[in-house]
Amino acid sequence: MNPIKKVSLLIPIYNEALFLPTLFQQIQAQDYPTTAIEVIAVDGDSTDSSLALLKSYQRTMPALMVLRNPRRNTPSSLNLAIAQAQGDYLIRLDAHTEYATDYVRQCVACLEKTGADNVGGHIRIKTTNRVTQAIELATTSVFGVGNSHFHYTQYEGYVDTVYLGAYRRQVFEKIGNYDEALIGAEDDELNYRLIKQGGKIYLSATIQSFYYPRDSLKKLWLQYFQYGQGKYGVIRKHTLPTSIRHLVPALFVLSLVLGILTSFYQGLGFYLLIPILSSYFSVLGLFTMRCTFPKALSLTGLVALVFLTLHLSYGCGFLIAGLREGLRRLHLLRA
Repeated sequence: MNPIKKVSLLIPIYNEALFLPTLFQQIQAQDYPTTAIEVIAVDGDSTDSSLALLKSYQRTMPALMVLRNPRRNTPSSLNLAIAQAQGDYLIRLDAHTEYATDYVRQCVACLEKTGADNVGGHIRIKTTNRVTQAIELATTSVFGVGNSHFHYTQYEGYVDTVYLGAYRRQVFEKIGNYDEALIGAEDDELNYRLIKQGGKIYLSATIQSFYYPRDSLKKLWLQYFQYGQGKYGVIRKHTLPTSIRHLVPALFVLSLVLGILTSFYQGLGFYLLIPILSSYFSVLGLFTMRCTFPKALSLTGLVALVFLTLHLSYGCGFLIAGLREGLRRLHLLRA
């Protein structure tokens, strides 16, 4: 009989007081042997009661280690946790997510069964209002997120990235830790390096969690704007995009900008804008109806706005990151 593998749960935290009680209840409810689990929570100098809550949990959870990270960003918090982790397997958790009671056990089982270097499950959305319902519909559509398989609950197999992730310790020893300069894209970049060096990532339906998305269009915009900026950093670092889907929103926004600017010169830009906008809104309408008909027609307008938010914010973030890089190269902007 194989010995039970020790697991380290890595949790970056910043102002998560609302979600921490549920998170720690679910950690304590895991059906994996308690003696084989250590929990490392890294607080990014939260301004709410997150740190106080973590300290209170330590009184009843001897296996909980609490670290502080004044840099606040997620990849640096994860790297601090990795440096302290003693587990054979390192599982990243997120405070905005709920976990099945067998989450840890299924991660371990999948790692051992498949021999993969990283395993994870699908994103299952936990809705709290009409905006989150619309986000659920849009982000489980190929028009919303491209061929990002972990958004589609029916897919299982080898992929280029997964949600969160459970890694073998040797992964970090072999390819290094998270890139702390790529905030918002640290997972994608780490997984890109992993695959580039011969590693395998497996998506399993048995690993179940439920994610709380942003609850307003403004918060969704800021989230995907950061994702776009981070993805530019990944492509700049590795020269080539990890997938063509990462370039499409930026190309769409760039074509709109060029069309608007050239419209001031004898109206030439209209010849670019008209076919692009007519094509985009035709496809937008088609996929919006596919998402909402017939059971969610009341969300039609919101789903369309979510699609627009996903595409424009991601594309703007990507292009602005590129513009800043260009200005720095020309010494017109400080690093």
